[in-house]
Amino acid sequence: MNWHKLSSSEVAEALKSNTEGLTSEEAQVRLVKFGNNELIDNRSKYKIWRILWNQFSDFMIIILIIAAIISGFASDLTDTIIILSIIFINALVGFIQEYRAEKALESLKNMARSRAHVFRNKQLVKIDSSELVPGDVVTLNSGDIIPADIRFISTYSLKVDESALTGESQNIEKNSTELKESNLAIGDRTNMSYKGTFVTSGRATAYVVETGMNTELGHIAKLIQKNEQITPLQKRLNSFGKTLSIIILAICVFIFLSGWLRGESLMDMLLLSISLAVAAIPEALPALVTISLAMGAKKLVNQHVLVRKLHAVETLGSVNFICTDKTGTLTINKMTVEKVFEIENSKILPGISNNLMLMAMALSNDVSKNEKGDWIGESTELSLLNFALANNHNKHDLEKSFPRIAEIPFDTNRKCMSTLHQTEEGILVISKGAVEMLIKTSHLRNSSEIDNLEKQVNNLSEAGHRVLGFAYKLLKELPQEITPEYVESSLTMLGFAAMIDPPREDVKEAISQCKDAGITPVMITGDHKLTATAIAKALGIINNKDDLVISGAELAELDDKQFDELVEKVKVYARVDPEQKLKIVNALQSKGHFVAMTGDGVNDAPALKNADIGIAMGINGTEVSKEAAHMILLDDNFSSIVKAIQHGRQIFDNILKFIKYIMTGNSGEIWCIVLAPFLGLPIPLLPIHILWINLVTDGLPGLALASEAAEPNIMKHQPRKPSDSIFAGNMGWHILWVGLLIGLVTLSIQAWAIKYGNGNELTMAFTVLCFSQLGHVLAIRSNKISLFKICLFSNKRMLFAISLTILLQMMIIYMPALNKIFKTQALSLKELALTLAVSSIVFMAVELDKYIRYKKNSRIQS
Repeated sequence: MNWHKLSSSEVAEALKSNTEGLTSEEAQVRLVKFGNNELIDNRSKYKIWRILWNQFSDFMIIILIIAAIISGFASDLTDTIIILSIIFINALVGFIQEYRAEKALESLKNMARSRAHVFRNKQLVKIDSSELVPGDVVTLNSGDIIPADIRFISTYSLKVDESALTGESQNIEKNSTELKESNLAIGDRTNMSYKGTFVTSGRATAYVVETGMNTELGHIAKLIQKNEQITPLQKRLNSFGKTLSIIILAICVFIFLSGWLRGESLMDMLLLSISLAVAAIPEALPALVTISLAMGAKKLVNQHVLVRKLHAVETLGSVNFICTDKTGTLTINKMTVEKVFEIENSKILPGISNNLMLMAMALSNDVSKNEKGDWIGESTELSLLNFALANNHNKHDLEKSFPRIAEIPFDTNRKCMSTLHQTEEGILVISKGAVEMLIKTSHLRNSSEIDNLEKQVNNLSEAGHRVLGFAYKLLKELPQEITPEYVESSLTMLGFAAMIDPPREDVKEAISQCKDAGITPVMITGDHKLTATAIAKALGIINNKDDLVISGAELAELDDKQFDELVEKVKVYARVDPEQKLKIVNALQSKGHFVAMTGDGVNDAPALKNADIGIAMGINGTEVSKEAAHMILLDDNFSSIVKAIQHGRQIFDNILKFIKYIMTGNSGEIWCIVLAPFLGLPIPLLPIHILWINLVTDGLPGLALASEAAEPNIMKHQPRKPSDSIFAGNMGWHILWVGLLIGLVTLSIQAWAIKYGNGNELTMAFTVLCFSQLGHVLAIRSNKISLFKICLFSNKRMLFAISLTILLQMMIIYMPALNKIFKTQALSLKELALTLAVSSIVFMAVELDKYIRYKKNSRIQS
């Protein structure tokens, strides 16, 4: 119901109540009907076993479990134990990272829990706010938390902080006057307040109109109770796992049937098929992805980004829309006086040597100092005080000479406030407020002077500034009755001050970087349309006439089809409500975009949770927004988001590199097993050899790839398309041809060893396969630049990983105890040198391929 459109008497009639409140009996009946004034979580309680189940429900993990079981039945238990150990390590890492139960609802409940002063049986009593029902009459004073959604009956100088719901930093003046418009934003419903917000000054009485899950806070709680989005990498890995399992199954069936038809032993063919399955499955991949993301999350802390949900790290690399709040993220979150205009011959007063304009800015406010000696108060008044202080007009010093003896508070009808100060010449009245209201009561009789003043005010207002006028007059004595009609008449206009929350210095460059990187920044704010537009233009978010700006009220009038047609063109949304923020995110996602959403208030929580990546503010963010978000911005700075995206792209690129590395190695193993029988050779690898390569040779250098530096101009590239598979961008072809080359090189050394060796062909094939993959990982450290240009020593972790892998391989070759386990034997120096030389073929081939592609791309670009 549009409670704000009803008069107080109509509200009372609709609620079947009156200003004296309800009886205890009627309140109890309504409590049974409407339920407690609490937020309810409709989801089943989160249990630890669910977290554990999530670690084992991944498709790739299921394949590994099946492979481990089959391997255990078909051969010895060594392979099974190794595979299950890897599964356990992966699950442990994932469990530790994800053992943060969703606390958004808990935070909402804690925020909303309070006591309330309510009329029951015509007596004012204090009860738990959970016992409030629609129709109750509550009283509110400064500092009280609003216990439910309420409609004011009467107010006195009432201001409410609704920033958690609206995102607007200014405290809202409240009154009891009915409003005519239906589709008003929450911040514009000045005769209502909402559960979870709080009174900053003044007092009021009000009807309770909505409780519990029917409140605005309850609507947000419902929106939070939705499943999270699956990330791009999760989608790609799930698709990859399913595709891989089908390919493995097809190959295994083919090998098994072809061998059986040739008259091979069924058990031999079964063991061969299992070896093939073990070779094809990248056992280390799930753990490597998880560890890589964890390392990336640790690095992002240095960029002032704290990752709460691990897969958010790689999602950064796919983001192509950033929906960002204005206040504190794009701006410094501090109102600043940018221009002061003083009217000539109006700033001199007998007996007062101070500049009257600066004196008015210092004295006409309610700013005070806290225990630490810091100035505290409303941001507008603080900006005026700071400007006066910067120009040698100290509030404390001036109050000693011109003490305040009376005041007339601000109200929305007069749109101004006045303070009265004792001087040697009489009583100085300083009025501060809307310029157009002060002009009506001032000694401005020259039309050109009025026109000039109004023109400047209008220009500044259109540029997003908040403009406050100042006027004064001198009374001979303090009037017996201090009324606005007398005190605020026949004033002398002093001038005005224009304030704005200015953009952060580095944000404009960050916006430009976003656009270069194919990312569209969109401002979503609770502020007014003019202010939002001005900031957006200053930062480059709006560049041309095709960039649209719409308000929450305008958005409410669009149906889904109309909005879908506009959503990619809208660059600024002003004064939107929580459901509209969620609507914006969903509309962009329906267009195939990956959306990052920033926010700091309770109102942002649904959109943060449902965005592909929700980013909460660490300094000014509410606990609710932090718990709903995927990551937290520790410095509340938009520029840090852009830096995080750069790191996200780097991390995602490196994940793709070690997927390429692992799958190319597995491809080489498959080619070895598939081609050997057709070439008249025995299978060159045992299952334990394959597991060793997949876990150690793949694992250690693959993990070191996570430390690889970013590719050149990484922020000049378009975001990776969400529809792209893991094998996009030539990766699938690379896996096939390099894998085939590794397989042929391995089989060649096996054939040579059978002909010329002394029974050590298994060891030589195993070693060539291992060293070929090490050469391959060095070559793919960069997708474009030669290893010799990026420097062999630029990734010290890679050098350590390769050195350790070579050392372990040498131990397998030359340690008798390991010879028995791995069925290997010592190689002569000549044989070892030959394996190293043959293995280098893969490195040289991949480097040559990069060189040819670089030359080809250079010709195309020129």
